[in-house]
Amino acid sequence: MAAIFTNKTLIVNNKDKDKLELEPELTRALENKIMLLYFGSGECLRCQEFAPILKEFFVRLTDEFYVERASQLVLVFVSLDETEEKQDKFLKTMPKRWLFLPFQDEFRRELELRFSVTNPPVVVVLKPNGEVIAANAVEEIKQVGPACFRNWQEAADLVERNFLLAQDFDNVALRSIMDPIRRLKYKLASNKSRKGSKDNNEEEVFS
Repeated sequence: MAAIFTNKTLIVNNKDKDKLELEPELTRALENKIMLLYFGSGECLRCQEFAPILKEFFVRLTDEFYVERASQLVLVFVSLDETEEKQDKFLKTMPKRWLFLPFQDEFRRELELRFSVTNPPVVVVLKPNGEVIAANAVEEIKQVGPACFRNWQEAADLVERNFLLAQDFDNVALRSIMDPIRRLKYKLASNKSRKGSKDNNEEEVFS
């Protein structure tokens, strides 16, 4: 996954604005994680409506108050703001674990073109190897919430056995029985040939 940002700098959204610019740093931050590329702007009305939802979504998957341990998830904000001041103003209201590209980096526009971003907000979901799981997961995040992370894990073959939402702690046994039934299945073209055997394996693991 770090290959997408080879020779690039990512900044951590914290008070020190720590820079991840060396390959080992980027690898540690991005390796073996599902990546969300969030294309948005603090000035966009639709983005203003969606941003609090995305913030809550991310926090519930990465904050120890809600989960036993942080999920295999990283979010990179790709700003569509007109000025760096507007970008900074927006980021001040967002989680400190978010990453973002320097405002001066034209790679932001390259990513915008690569993923055909025309009507923000857009959340592109990528596997650790860079393959696209969802071209735009905005509606899925709105409708399904944190539970859709399990769908992405499944699509990326990154099922994490001890990922637990706080409300699941008292009912782990029931969850283990019902999960294969509840979870939505991604029907990616690349997975169609092995979908049948994969479903059978999941039923054995979670039964």
